[in-house]
Amino acid sequence: MRARVIVASTRAASGVYEDTSGPLLRRALTEAANVDEAVVTVVPDGDEVRQAIAAALDEGVDVIITSGGTGLTSKDRTPEMTREFIDYEVPGVAEAIRARGLAAGVDSAILSRGIAGVAGSTFIVNLAGSQGAAKDGMAVLSNVLGHIVDQIHDGDH
Repeated sequence: MRARVIVASTRAASGVYEDTSGPLLRRALTEAANVDEAVVTVVPDGDEVRQAIAAALDEGVDVIITSGGTGLTSKDRTPEMTREFIDYEVPGVAEAIRARGLAAGVDSAILSRGIAGVAGSTFIVNLAGSQGAAKDGMAVLSNVLGHIVDQIHDGDH
């Protein structure tokens, strides 16, 4: 399995601070989710997110995880950009990730507008842009990601 982590953060992309969610997601993907290759790309919020998703799809990765851009500000457009590519949503995944954050006592987890879906043969999921959201997301995904990808490729149940 090959994965791309796309971090949507204008400040991290411009060097104001170092991104921490991308490396955490890369480690979790390769260590807990049996992903062979996980590349992290940090881009500013906005059209660069769309371009990064398109590039990852062109490369034929199995999984795209975005981090950031799921909130309520005018620059948080990652779910809308993701919808441009997906063929169908997998709402239970996004719901489970929000529920995990809420159960951990993070009331603001319900503010994430992140979605999950399938674009061709690639699974895409949006996570909020924090270490906590990355941990919650991988707690949900690590045990099912292989099954999700297998199902997308018409594997047996």
